[in-house]
Amino acid sequence: MAMATTRQRKDEQHPAEPVGVGVHLHYAFEPGEQRGASLGSPLFDLLSSVREGGSIQHAAQGLGCSYRFLWGALKKWENVLNEPLIVWSRGQRATLTPFAERLLWAERRARTRMQPHIEALRADLARVLADARDEHHQVLTVAASHGLALPILQQVADSSAALHLDIHFQGSLDSLRALNEGQCVVAGFPVPALQGAAPTFVKALKPLLKPELHMLIGCVRRRQGLMLRREHAGQVRGFSDLMRVPLRFANRQLGSGTRLLVDHLMLEAGMAEQTLPGDAEHIEETHVAVAASIASGLADVGLGIEAAAAEFGLHFVPLVEEEYFLVCLKPSLQHPAVQRLCAVLAGPEWRARLAVLPGYTPAAAPGVALEMVAALPWWPGAARTRPRSVTHSQ
Repeated sequence: MAMATTRQRKDEQHPAEPVGVGVHLHYAFEPGEQRGASLGSPLFDLLSSVREGGSIQHAAQGLGCSYRFLWGALKKWENVLNEPLIVWSRGQRATLTPFAERLLWAERRARTRMQPHIEALRADLARVLADARDEHHQVLTVAASHGLALPILQQVADSSAALHLDIHFQGSLDSLRALNEGQCVVAGFPVPALQGAAPTFVKALKPLLKPELHMLIGCVRRRQGLMLRREHAGQVRGFSDLMRVPLRFANRQLGSGTRLLVDHLMLEAGMAEQTLPGDAEHIEETHVAVAASIASGLADVGLGIEAAAAEFGLHFVPLVEEEYFLVCLKPSLQHPAVQRLCAVLAGPEWRARLAVLPGYTPAAAPGVALEMVAALPWWPGAARTRPRSVTHSQ
């Protein structure tokens, strides 16, 4: 009894700290596929449904639960966060509180910025199941610039060719360095489909790509352009307009293919010595992160792929067609996993999956190995070389 009294006095002198709100992650093996950067958070699913449905009833129907269950979940989350989440009164449209709006956008931006890492983690965990089921499952290490088509290619390769693409997403130049340093077998990088001079790309890529050492593999084509919110749609029709319209520009990190394209377009527009408004404050590492930054109001305009603009409901001004190539050392073309990858790229499932991705089309010769100076007409010496592809056994 005395011990209990002593413990009680100590607790009174040092009361327990309030339990804070922590982030808990988990994963599960479940039927069906999960794509993109979704982490399946019930709170943000709920807030998104209320915002889109405009009422608790519509949100409950969209989530497949009862009104009573959803109302209870809202109250639970308000207690956990100690903040109101919904502005609601009978007969009026339900809206999110300013706190809930900020929370929803902040979470979406964070999740979007982490998208390449989430996709890579999900693929690694999926490989656990594949390795257990099939000891002959091929694995191919890839370092690549992020794009919305590559996770799809990863899924197609896994399901149709028993090939796991172990993709490490990073900037284009870092991906090529990883290839040359033996950290991967295949690298991926985008370049604009240009016929004329491209000094920005030649300067950046010439130290990393050697026609006598490397081979390109046709992968995909995509559209790049300016992404803006709808209220700014009429203000910008081309890249040069950015210097006369006071819009904050969300740029990409140094070493990315899109940052090289920004530099190329600025040089082409006579803006090489100028700085775009806000580009130093808004640096993102993926197309979807740029789109999320614009949609949430942190920036007003940025360069990105059409599929990213569509994902966030942004206005898109197309500027250039871009080739996304895979590249490997010439001897690696005979690697069994590279052979499987080429077959997947040439197959019908890859083409069908790309058809629903805005701004994407298959490469002119998907899965075909190409001489570098033939595939890149702006490369030094390309005009003196007859275009040709290199056949390889499947």
